[in-house]
Amino acid sequence: MPGRHQGLGSAPRSRIQLRLVHVNKSQQRAAFTSRGLWGWAACARGDGAGEAGLSGELGYRAAWTGIFPPLTTPFSATQEVDYTQLEGNLCRYASIPFRGLVVLGSNGEYPYLALRERLELVSCVRRALPRDRLLLAGSGCESTQATIELTVSMAEAGADVALVVTPCYYRGAMTSAALVQHYTEVADASPIPVVLYSVPANTGLDLPLEAVLTLAQHPNILGIKDSGGDITRMGLMVHKTRQEDFQVLAGSAGFLLASYALGACGGVCALANVLGAPLCQLDGLCHEGRWQEARDLQHRLIEPNLAVTRRFGIPGLKKAMEWFGYYGGPCRAPLAPLSSPQVEELRGIFSANGWL
Repeated sequence: MPGRHQGLGSAPRSRIQLRLVHVNKSQQRAAFTSRGLWGWAACARGDGAGEAGLSGELGYRAAWTGIFPPLTTPFSATQEVDYTQLEGNLCRYASIPFRGLVVLGSNGEYPYLALRERLELVSCVRRALPRDRLLLAGSGCESTQATIELTVSMAEAGADVALVVTPCYYRGAMTSAALVQHYTEVADASPIPVVLYSVPANTGLDLPLEAVLTLAQHPNILGIKDSGGDITRMGLMVHKTRQEDFQVLAGSAGFLLASYALGACGGVCALANVLGAPLCQLDGLCHEGRWQEARDLQHRLIEPNLAVTRRFGIPGLKKAMEWFGYYGGPCRAPLAPLSSPQVEELRGIFSANGWL
């Protein structure tokens, strides 16, 4: 079975390191090197990590591979963000070899958070996260201007990469050309690299392949998190962008193995909030070419993944987290908790696949 993008396979598994590679977008190097691309946020934080991003004649982007859990946002019984419980979850996640963390993704209930809460969450996670792990922060808004402003604020709060979901309220007007213009303006203005985010189950809009291929040429766009589940489309993305140093991340644990077989470099998987170690194990098995073992493990992850995504959503994800020692807690209204029969059905799915 084929491997992944060349050059990604040599990253050590015990300590994930940042590895920087040249951006080969010659016509726009100078402008983006002046902002530092990767290094801007690190320099602003004063941790010294930005030196690699600013040195030399070329811009840089991170070469990354592995699993990123899109963190849930813990709420108290009074619907306030519970930072103590968040820190407890982060402490447990620190023992799992994730490539990094995603804050303010779809599973973080970001549409229900105030701006101050979003920025404080990024700051809180950044303080707890080791410097060798990436922090992706959701900064997508409906307007281009609002997205730019929030992306700048996320960088100042400590994000390494901006995860920008497609605007969708005026879905009928979101043509390929409109989306290319939107993302281009955001990437031009962003002080940190941008990852495209296509999640049609939530937005009703799948970022068109032709738009992705155009945007892959932008020196400040690192890749895409594709949650659509169309493996043919994902394979085409990998194939058509192979000269662009463009990273494709699977947006779900259910098709992680298939994505890796086609050349995806990693996954942003809701199930990693619950079964982080097994997902990192699956990543390692694929990395090592142990495909039969990888298939066996993938089979056991498909039903639990469907249960905490399409079937029961974030309430199901948070309930499952509690069975594995994490804080799940309530969702913010109007998301409702599971009923007792739904909880039992969810537990049965995890038990039937050998996780409980």
